[in-house]
Amino acid sequence: MQVREVMNPSVVSIDPEESAALAARLLARHNVGSLPVCSASGELRGVVTDRDIVLRCVAAQEDPRKVPVGKIMSRRPTAVTPQDDVRQAARLMSSQQVRRLPVVEQGKVVGVVSLGDLAKCGRYEMEISRALTDISENIRQP
Repeated sequence: MQVREVMNPSVVSIDPEESAALAARLLARHNVGSLPVCSASGELRGVVTDRDIVLRCVAAQEDPRKVPVGKIMSRRPTAVTPQDDVRQAARLMSSQQVRRLPVVEQGKVVGVVSLGDLAKCGRYEMEISRALTDISENIRQP
């Protein structure tokens, strides 16, 4: 099964020049934990998570209204293509310790695939379970 069959094609993204405060509002409004950071032409530049905002902005006593997302985002995010196999996506999530991957085609973000999306397909329980276990174990470690 390919990523295109399970990904969410409705992508909420943010420009690197927008504020961390706007990113936080978008995360809350859309009930997601990360946003692809894209150029005006849709090219992936990074990913910003709720954790990035807390640790790199709020905990650093920066003003989220003034800090651009480009300053706090994770650079060089792992991504998949729509043609990639969902098992490969699960392995990447496990090895990179992420719950969501941007889906990129011809340099532009066309979707997002999450562990939840993979779980809904119901065919790769072992890979999904392993990815979730690996991610959860590393979060608990100091």
